[in-house]
Amino acid sequence: MIKVILKGHDKYYGIADVVRLFFPSPVEDKENGIVYCKSAPDILIENELLPTGLAVSRTDSKEYFYDGTPEEAGREVKRSLYMALADITGMRPPWGCLTGIRPTLVALETGSAGALADRFLVRPDKARHAMKTGQAELKILERIDPDDINIYIGVPFCPSRCEYCSFVSSDISHHMGRLKDYKEHLIEEIGLIAPKIRRRIGTLYMGGGTPTVFDDGDFTDLIEAIYGELSIDDGCEVTIEAGRPDTITTAKLKAMADHGIKRICINPQTMNDTTLARLNRRHTAQDTVRAIEEARSFGFDVINSDIIAGLKYETADDFIDTAGKLIDLDLANITVHTLYKKRRASMSLEDVMANDEAGDVDKAVTTVYEMLEEAGYKPYYMYKQKDTGHGLENTGFEKGNTPCLYNVAMMTDARDVLSFGAGGMSKRVFDQLGTAKYRVERCSSSKDVLDYMMRTEEIARKKADFFGL
Repeated sequence: MIKVILKGHDKYYGIADVVRLFFPSPVEDKENGIVYCKSAPDILIENELLPTGLAVSRTDSKEYFYDGTPEEAGREVKRSLYMALADITGMRPPWGCLTGIRPTLVALETGSAGALADRFLVRPDKARHAMKTGQAELKILERIDPDDINIYIGVPFCPSRCEYCSFVSSDISHHMGRLKDYKEHLIEEIGLIAPKIRRRIGTLYMGGGTPTVFDDGDFTDLIEAIYGELSIDDGCEVTIEAGRPDTITTAKLKAMADHGIKRICINPQTMNDTTLARLNRRHTAQDTVRAIEEARSFGFDVINSDIIAGLKYETADDFIDTAGKLIDLDLANITVHTLYKKRRASMSLEDVMANDEAGDVDKAVTTVYEMLEEAGYKPYYMYKQKDTGHGLENTGFEKGNTPCLYNVAMMTDARDVLSFGAGGMSKRVFDQLGTAKYRVERCSSSKDVLDYMMRTEEIARKKADFFGL
């Protein structure tokens, strides 16, 4: 097994994150001062932070260190360990020693793609992508008033559970009775907090799960309650993540359109019918086309579709074909995700990596980025997930100046977000004088739907107190 001995520091979390780039499931053993991974080859590394601020990673035969100005301690120890593991394994994860969720923030901090690539060993094309996307995020952030509040409404239910799913969501085939009750408790929580909100609502995003999983009547009730309780003016950006095409009905589209909603997400993930069936998604590619065409007939002028690279059962060419079909549909937004492994998913890490021995997923994502930019799309927000088997990122693309402001507000950690529903995360951000960074405080809701429904009033009170309402 691999064993990393920590010396002169206690950055266990960061060291484990770097090990995870190369080997699955590292363990932090703080009692013995090591991070180890049993499934890895026999490798012994001493990772030391010197009094000079320089970090050195040593094996029996070699020392690894960055020949330049040291970074802050947490970054420095990660960089030297990355250098050692990259040399020992021959692997070069595309984001170098960056393991955080928001590489665009580090890119903007360094000031150039070249500096990002040099200081953090990021592959040059990814460094350029981070700089371009980070600069777009900054411009979009200027459009989101920091005095406004941004609202998230969560519906953690889906019509079926996808094999790759890692979200805190429930398959309603097993919980049909809870869906109506959940709607009532969600409306109750909104009603308890809404009268106390004195700030303008800048954006509102309903996500999931699949918010359109409700029947027509309950969905309409929820939309009417949202608009009845919350002060949503004409300038507020409202986005509904309708999600599965098979849950989108004429009545639901009408309920949204009647309230002036213009932004909707219709997420096929793939346009390959065989893959959809094997992943336990109960719709076809044609259902996606139908839903998009009907949504347009109701005046939804900004439609986003999510797609996933690296799906089990698919080749890289299948993913490229999916992207091409959605580009041909002339959608305003297309979001490119990369499959990642989470503990809740039934799909294993081996499944995630099974069809990628030659790095085909990485190449396919690069190809799709090129296709999107050639078609007039621009990247506008990006984030990473630490368990992505391919070490890749998720990027939202837009064209025609149609970015989702909520996505940028949420992912930059630079604007306040008030969440409603089970599993939501509310957050407040605070300026740090003299820096471009924000201090963030968070307030979580219960992830368990039954617990959320039992404690709706208590949870609402906790959030109101958190925001000082």
